[in-house]
Amino acid sequence: MPKHIRPRRSMLYVPGDKPRALEKARSLPVDGVILDLEDAVAPEAKPAARAAIAAALAGDWGRRERILRLSSATCDADYALAESLDLDGILLPKVEDPDVVRAAAARSRHPLWCMIETPLGILRAADIAAASDRLAGFVAGTNDLTKDLRARHVPDRAPLLTALSLLLLAARAHGLAALDGVHLALDDLAGFEASCRQGVELGFDGKTLVHPSTIEAANRIFAPAAAEVARARAIVAAWADARAAGKGVARIEGAMVEQLHVDEAERVIALAEAIGAG
Repeated sequence: MPKHIRPRRSMLYVPGDKPRALEKARSLPVDGVILDLEDAVAPEAKPAARAAIAAALAGDWGRRERILRLSSATCDADYALAESLDLDGILLPKVEDPDVVRAAAARSRHPLWCMIETPLGILRAADIAAASDRLAGFVAGTNDLTKDLRARHVPDRAPLLTALSLLLLAARAHGLAALDGVHLALDDLAGFEASCRQGVELGFDGKTLVHPSTIEAANRIFAPAAAEVARARAIVAAWADARAAGKGVARIEGAMVEQLHVDEAERVIALAEAIGAG
């Protein structure tokens, strides 16, 4: 069976300077929260935001993953805050150099995440992914990337597909999680759902969100469907029967089953079970 799998279907950004939003996030059906100290918080509001985040994290967050996005990868006050808190990780913004990851690993005891949101960050994604065994995952910063590419926000995200694929290749080559970028058109639920389905098809683990109204769709779309889980269980069972019979391959519904199919089936089952336990 695969190593521990943590659902990350829905990862909600929560500005650190919004105490009511921080409080509400503790009761939302979200897999994780990204407690934000970066662009969502004005420079003059960051001290109060740090205090609000510290107060909020004193409460019960259940199984929700808690990741702190720093103001910058070098902000002393943010690192001091992070080291005083019970967190599941810290998120470094605008990472373009593997040395940034190594420096952060030397300063923090927490798992590290990287925002990959610039052309240079995309081109160096493989080196960044290999920078530290403390690295847990990548987050696609699609809005900044679109701006820097001078691309257009279009429904099929065609201008971003090369970049998103490079990010995913680097992440998977080094065993990292990968989260898709946000969808800012809050009234465009159909567009949001289409973006989620595309993210699943590309291979992302989940979606970063900016509003609670999108949690249900992200949770639903990034979860394995019942039919997918049922087929995964059938694959595992067929493989077990084949191995018991001394065979190196199995057949299910006319298709050949090998170890790689079993590995993916076990991942799907583990994810479904982890979601069901949430």
